[in-house]
Amino acid sequence: MFLDEEFLLTTPTARTLFHDYAEHQPVIDYHCHLNPSEIAEDKNFSGIVEAWLGGDDYGDHYKWRLMRANGVSEELVTGKGDDWEKFQAFAGAMEKAIGNPVYLWTHLELRRIFGIEKDLNRSTAREIFDRTNELLASPEFSRRGLIRKFNVEAVCTTDDPADDLGFHQQLAGEKDFKVLPMRPDKALNIDRPGFGEWVTRLEGAVGHPVSGFDGLTAAIDERVGFFHEMGGRLSDHALDVVEYAEATPAELDVIVDRARSGAGLSALEVVQYRTALIKALMRIYQAHDWTMQLHIHAARDLNSAMYAAHGADTGYDAMWDHSLVAPLAKLLDSAEADGVVPRTIIYSLNPNDWLPIASLFGCFQGGGTVQKFALGNAWWFNDTRSGIRRQLEVQAEQSLLGNFVGMTTDSRSFLSYPRHEFFRRILCELVGEWAERGEITNDIEALGTLVSDVSYGNAKKFFAF
Repeated sequence: MFLDEEFLLTTPTARTLFHDYAEHQPVIDYHCHLNPSEIAEDKNFSGIVEAWLGGDDYGDHYKWRLMRANGVSEELVTGKGDDWEKFQAFAGAMEKAIGNPVYLWTHLELRRIFGIEKDLNRSTAREIFDRTNELLASPEFSRRGLIRKFNVEAVCTTDDPADDLGFHQQLAGEKDFKVLPMRPDKALNIDRPGFGEWVTRLEGAVGHPVSGFDGLTAAIDERVGFFHEMGGRLSDHALDVVEYAEATPAELDVIVDRARSGAGLSALEVVQYRTALIKALMRIYQAHDWTMQLHIHAARDLNSAMYAAHGADTGYDAMWDHSLVAPLAKLLDSAEADGVVPRTIIYSLNPNDWLPIASLFGCFQGGGTVQKFALGNAWWFNDTRSGIRRQLEVQAEQSLLGNFVGMTTDSRSFLSYPRHEFFRRILCELVGEWAERGEITNDIEALGTLVSDVSYGNAKKFFAF
């Protein structure tokens, strides 16, 4: 039956592993895009359209892409169209979306959050629209209420180093879960408009002028120290293309000064700066015992007309297929030679990269650190049953599945936590198949411990929360 208790659990072993060891584990969402101000203010959503399809400041580009593919006008996607008409349009897209992860997530969320077991389509849309709106007005469906509902222990947001973390300070007294920061992408994006203004903001955050490359990295180090005091234990970077080029300290100072003044940089100068900054950040993270995350090979904002109309993160992204191993190997080798490698998780949006990345990691493990280098979970376009299974297979075949740190939502939605259940069911499905084919032990207690660790325990230990 569709999404019944044994959904995806195709063997007796899988069912035992999920129900006895994985299902009820807490959630550590160590990378997401939830807005800490929304968590701190703890308001209810205006209704299911704001919660599912997006409000004024964010939206669900997964759903938007499907609605556009179904011929829905942009007014009912990102525009100011009527909420009921938007919901009806989304329901119409769901009728054709079988096999798409959004179809599964949508129906899991209806069941797990709202207790609604009906399929979403145009004939049921009105009933589901009214019922979800009614429930979302209840106090237990506030932003924090939804986080508590799924037993979330930690939410790792994507705050900038120049942010004052005022909302995180408001949340410091929250007893049920932690909200932890940071994502210093603006430091990396020296070639984009606004870099100079961002450095000025950083100066305000540290309370003194910033001069040259060393001054910039010292200021970021100060902010990492502050974020550490606020509970931060890991960072994330969108390093869409990995390139490697070294520069002298004098050259780096010139690059920073030119960028601050608004002067254009050459492609080589951008790569030189990013290479040096990533290595400097690795040294900073290692000193603070942080984990560094790199999200690579996202091709962003490819439809220039729509980017001009709607901005970033609105559904016009894809995956890159650039060469990866050569520059990444140079980066890791240089950092290893300098002794400045922190625990590192690398995600690639292109699944063709997973095996090369995992094989490269095997060259740099060691030093007494468990899984010093880890392959990130199946991300974005790969967050599907087949994508998750393949990522788990690569992790198992090239390293140690029992060390994998598990799932993240990578989401802007407070309703997305059933994706952890989706991941755990797929993990148990795969391990159960292996056991019943005789490929691995059938010791349920040993397999159950592994599944429990991958679902929750490894992330708890890995990030030292």
